[in-house]
Amino acid sequence: MQKIGAYYLGEGRYEFTVWAPLLSDLTVHILPDRRLPLAKNKMGYFQTVVDDLSPDSRYLYITPDSAELPDPASFFQPDGIETPSLIIDHSSFPWTDHEWEGIPQAEMIIYELHVGTFTEEGTFDGVISRLPYLADLGINTIELMPVAQFPGTRNWGYDGVFPFAVQNSYGGPFGLKRLVNACHEHNISIILDVVYNHLGPEGNCLHKFMPVFTDKYTTPWGKAINFDDAYSFGVRNFFIQNALYWLREFHIDGLRLDALHGIFDMSAKHFLRELAEHISLYSLHSKKKHYLFAEDDLNRTQIIEPFAQGGFGLDATWNDDFHHALHTILTGETERYYEDFGSMDQLVTAIREGYVYSWEYSKYRKRFQGSFSANISPKKFIVFAQNHDQVGNRPQGERLSTLVDIEQAKLAAALVLLSPNTPLLFMGEEYGEQSPFLFFVDFHDIKIIQSMLEGRKREIGEYANPADEKTFLASRLKWSSINEEPHKMLFAYYKELIRIRKTIAFDSTRITHNINNQLLTVLRYNLFLLINFSNTPVDYRPQLEDNWIKELDSCDTKWQGPGSPLPYYLPSQLVVQPKSACIYMREQ
Repeated sequence: MQKIGAYYLGEGRYEFTVWAPLLSDLTVHILPDRRLPLAKNKMGYFQTVVDDLSPDSRYLYITPDSAELPDPASFFQPDGIETPSLIIDHSSFPWTDHEWEGIPQAEMIIYELHVGTFTEEGTFDGVISRLPYLADLGINTIELMPVAQFPGTRNWGYDGVFPFAVQNSYGGPFGLKRLVNACHEHNISIILDVVYNHLGPEGNCLHKFMPVFTDKYTTPWGKAINFDDAYSFGVRNFFIQNALYWLREFHIDGLRLDALHGIFDMSAKHFLRELAEHISLYSLHSKKKHYLFAEDDLNRTQIIEPFAQGGFGLDATWNDDFHHALHTILTGETERYYEDFGSMDQLVTAIREGYVYSWEYSKYRKRFQGSFSANISPKKFIVFAQNHDQVGNRPQGERLSTLVDIEQAKLAAALVLLSPNTPLLFMGEEYGEQSPFLFFVDFHDIKIIQSMLEGRKREIGEYANPADEKTFLASRLKWSSINEEPHKMLFAYYKELIRIRKTIAFDSTRITHNINNQLLTVLRYNLFLLINFSNTPVDYRPQLEDNWIKELDSCDTKWQGPGSPLPYYLPSQLVVQPKSACIYMREQ
């Protein structure tokens, strides 16, 4: 595998490497007026070593048609997407996390956040200022939405056009390094969302160097990335090197791979498997496990099955089926993909087996969907009541806290955080943030903006204008509300649920479910969770051995509930109050 980009060799020397197999020649232009040709090898890689470079040197590549372009593997675009690249000495950062071993996946409590809207500053340093807050909450893993350089200063991150460059408006590469280092100091792992299924529509120059696209397939975002057509070997290497770059140079603990249903590959060895093999080898080399998490709309278990079973070897996948099943029960919504959900049976299946649709007919898709997942460990399914997609792709970006009452919000939190799966929270969820999370961009090409507006309207109907800065500003968290009720109570409630989760015996877990008038029960070795989704009380006989002690009841006045009639010790018969979650722990 060939490293790409401009790497520091020491003593002011940098090695420049670009893959451009279809170009006859290539020159690096070190600003203001130093131009040096690169030599091309038989695999299409151009290289040269440049001496006597200062740390603030900027450069462009000159193609045979005299175009001057940024480095497709640029490490930093300090002035934006259509300006010179800046060389970076990655070895100069003073890391202090040499003893960091990471958080095991089975213990992860993931918190997804968007750097630009998480704080008023909208920067990596802004996130650092909130790490004590997250540590106090009990979060041990942060998942950043994509930070690869995109047009302008505001974007979800999925319109990135320089996959190696860290967004300048967030604080650039050293800002990200400071954040990662600080996370590790707070005993928090960090997962980075990366996009390998498409490139953004504005400012992309990769196709001017390499055959990065193929006409064999199309995606919802335009041309598909070339993972199996002519010259795909170099494209695959480009993105594998990108993944390794985040782990090696930034000490990132793992990657979340966006929309794998948009990656097409008919090769004998799928790109995802090849990527996972390289990450596994790097983990052996670094003596620390690095994770790959998936988002896959097709419910393919092959993605998370081990190599020995013919799988791609990824560690976990987001389970949208869990979200949809829970959301429809809470809200009663039936629009779009929600028409496939709505029963308690489906929610039970999502907890116990992973996918609800494991080759069943989907009315929404008008085809069969999914694969059998009951034999896969629950921890391989990441579950959530909210995430950036499920909130941000609503026309008005409404969070769950604005769609349901506080009692429903509390029981949803209990189910997510105490399920046998890997839980994920979306920023602000833990205190019931009321501000929306809307889709926003900062494109400057009028045609691209108009096309995007028309596409959004076809897909979701009326919506806030993504190109308007007010849409972005409206999506920022309003941190002042955490000191007000009921937000202050809800934060304490989430904190207590997380504390309880950390006491659950993961190694000796067995799960049973009982459905009766929308009552769901989850039994694990030392935890018994009862959730009544209905509007009426439900009688229930637990039939459990040993003594069980009440640990938390969402009906308690402590949690601003109506009051709990449930006794301290679990009785042989009890009444579970409407829209409530109650937790009993086995007495030691």
